[in-house]
Amino acid sequence: MSHPVLIVGGGLAGLTAAHRLHQAGVPFRLLEARERLGGRILSVDASGRAAADGFDLGPSWFWPGTQPALNALVNELGLQAFPQNSEGEIVVHRMSREAPQRYQLTAQPEAQSMRLAGGSGALVAALAAGLPAENIRLGARVTHLTRAADGVEARFATESRSQETVRASHVLLAVPPRLLAADVTFSPALDAATQDLWRSTPTWMAPHAKVFALYDKPFWREAGLSGTAQSMAGPLVEIHDATTVSGRAALFGFLGVPAERRAALGEEALVAAAIQQLVRLFGVQAASPIGTLYKDWSADPLTATQADGFAGGPPMASARSWIDAEWCDRVTLAGSETADVEPGYLAGAVDAAERAVSAMAGLRRMAARRG
Repeated sequence: MSHPVLIVGGGLAGLTAAHRLHQAGVPFRLLEARERLGGRILSVDASGRAAADGFDLGPSWFWPGTQPALNALVNELGLQAFPQNSEGEIVVHRMSREAPQRYQLTAQPEAQSMRLAGGSGALVAALAAGLPAENIRLGARVTHLTRAADGVEARFATESRSQETVRASHVLLAVPPRLLAADVTFSPALDAATQDLWRSTPTWMAPHAKVFALYDKPFWREAGLSGTAQSMAGPLVEIHDATTVSGRAALFGFLGVPAERRAALGEEALVAAAIQQLVRLFGVQAASPIGTLYKDWSADPLTATQADGFAGGPPMASARSWIDAEWCDRVTLAGSETADVEPGYLAGAVDAAERAVSAMAGLRRMAARRG
């Protein structure tokens, strides 16, 4: 009996893999633990609901000149990109006892940061729209993978906590390795080196939190400011203009408060402190947002583990094999953190997915020749 390819994870990597398999006419099933697609891509409206013209609670930017595979996918899907606003002065606040300072950039960065009309969620929506809906299962959290004579048996928990199984000829794991190590049991067990590699690979965005302040207009632009600010006084350490292509005005910032401290302080106190900081940086008009948004990825159990509580840089590309010899002919890792190019980022998700699909196709050709 021929089984479909199983994709575990419905973020950008999983959806890109499904897109490429569907184009090639390869049967697949995709299981996503959340009740939505997108993973760490989440574009929402002022109420926090997923929206077609949303604010990006997850990744926002891409760089066409240095990320050709992602740029090619954006163009293939017919999506509109626009530049991150950089016109105007930036604000730098070095310490609380000093006033913030304004600076004019003397030169624009070589690589222009770009955003997608509709938010990064436009990528998710466009990819999903081209896939057979019956091949995608939400609310299905894979917990066990068992090697079988004709492929792999995957067990997953549903929203109602029932257990179901599915057979696959091959499995593409489009999930961060650290989450896999914490959540998925393999039979036979993975070797110690593979488990150590997965556990030691940080999940990008997992330690971070974002605060958005929404306004009726981008007043900072009228004051000659770009909306970009850097602060060592906090609580936000890096701030940017998040105004949408349709003109819905917003500023957002990354919190520099550690995850454990954020949990103790709570959302209300952190958002209030962030608004007070925006007033110091951008003036009194920042005191009256028409709405706020908050997303702490470290509190999301489908993104972060206990090991992700401390912020660090993105994962580094590894030359080591991501799967041991016992499983390498049945399982391929396809999550962004496993990419050869810009692991952890949007570009890494596309790179990892396309590499994984290509590697799996090579394994299938080898198996066909042996057969």
